[in-house]
Amino acid sequence: MSDTIKYVLPENRIPETWYNIVADLPSPPPPVLHPGTGQPIGPNDLAPLFPMALIGQEVSTDPAIEIPGPVREIYRQWRPTALHRARRLERALDTPARIYYKYEGVSPAGSHKPNTAVAQAFYNKEAGITRISTETGAGQWGSALAFAGALFGLEIEVYMVRVSFEQKPYRRSMMESFGARCVPSPSEETAAGRAILAERPDSPGSLGIAISEAVEVAATRDDTNYALGSVLNHVLLHQTVVGQEAMVQFEMADDYPDILIGCTGGGSNFAGLAFPFLGEKLRGGREVRLIAVEPTACPTLTRGKYAYDFGDTAHLTPLVKMHTLGSTFVPPGFHAGGLRYHGMAPLISHAHDLGLLEARAYNQTECFEAGVALARAEGILPAPEANHAVKAAIDEALRCKEEGTARTILFNLCGHGHFDMQAYTDYFAGKLVDQTYDEAELAMALAGLPSVAAG
Repeated sequence: MSDTIKYVLPENRIPETWYNIVADLPSPPPPVLHPGTGQPIGPNDLAPLFPMALIGQEVSTDPAIEIPGPVREIYRQWRPTALHRARRLERALDTPARIYYKYEGVSPAGSHKPNTAVAQAFYNKEAGITRISTETGAGQWGSALAFAGALFGLEIEVYMVRVSFEQKPYRRSMMESFGARCVPSPSEETAAGRAILAERPDSPGSLGIAISEAVEVAATRDDTNYALGSVLNHVLLHQTVVGQEAMVQFEMADDYPDILIGCTGGGSNFAGLAFPFLGEKLRGGREVRLIAVEPTACPTLTRGKYAYDFGDTAHLTPLVKMHTLGSTFVPPGFHAGGLRYHGMAPLISHAHDLGLLEARAYNQTECFEAGVALARAEGILPAPEANHAVKAAIDEALRCKEEGTARTILFNLCGHGHFDMQAYTDYFAGKLVDQTYDEAELAMALAGLPSVAAG
């Protein structure tokens, strides 16, 4: 049998609808609350930030939502993505496990993020919006929205977490090449940024801070909306093209995953792969273990509290119930910038609370070791974020070896690491160290959760 096995779908097999996990959950997710009244918010509360089409998707309970033709047409540039059988990695590990990965690094931005960026840009363009503000951690989301903005003629302004802005100059250049403006956050351009800098001039920034700046800009300009690259229901919804394709590809392979793995920061790439399989399971289909993998330096699922919290540091957003480390928590500057968010997607948090998925945390050096092992076996260098999923997949494969079991493992290789070479340089030079958060800072951030958290 050939070492190179990949399952490729024709262009006409791009999903025609996005899948909504809410329709199949055993209980509905907790409502989003207004921070002033403590009552569930309505569409008008979100209207200053999002077009009504996305607001409708955010609260929808429909099992399927049609993908607009113009969005599917752009998807054709890279979708469907291939499902790979990692036979060389299996041989390197000497494992009886069958390892598969869905590779999303073939998109124009190099990650899964355009799956929602294109959709969000389309709906904003349809609503007459000319400008979008957003945040980005590692730069993958910012790159994706910059790409989508160029296609739809939208002006894109990106607030990039300062430590990533400095670590990843090529991501910044990529955004600028697509026509976006990239600003290190916290910045002097917003009241939220100035307040942070007044308190801590050397702040490395955080996704919570960058979200505050982007939301402030959108809320104060009629021509500007806000776009988020993860966390929210409609973002997770758009990513389900990944899992839907994978289900068809597993039929081609005459196989089915026993274990499904994805890295989690805000949760979109994990949900995009996992939710279609979870929905099948909830409807009486085959059993599958779902493992969400996060960094030990920002452990929202494994150390966070399931409570109502703000999505940003300046408390400009509504309250959502999620696993959170506290909206003021600032993680250390480890290299997986896309996994530095203080909270986890409400839908993933709810599923975890229901016992439908597992969570696991790793240090960054062991994740880079796993990423290098994958690169040397399969020829694809993963992004630091994706390395967390690779590490978990390798661990599960080695467990199969110890137990003598031939389980099928699927993970989402959500992006390539071509713009993260400094991190790999540091790893090979022994300069990449495991970083830990301040326990006192975490305790303080959790102590500051809104009082509605008890609800």
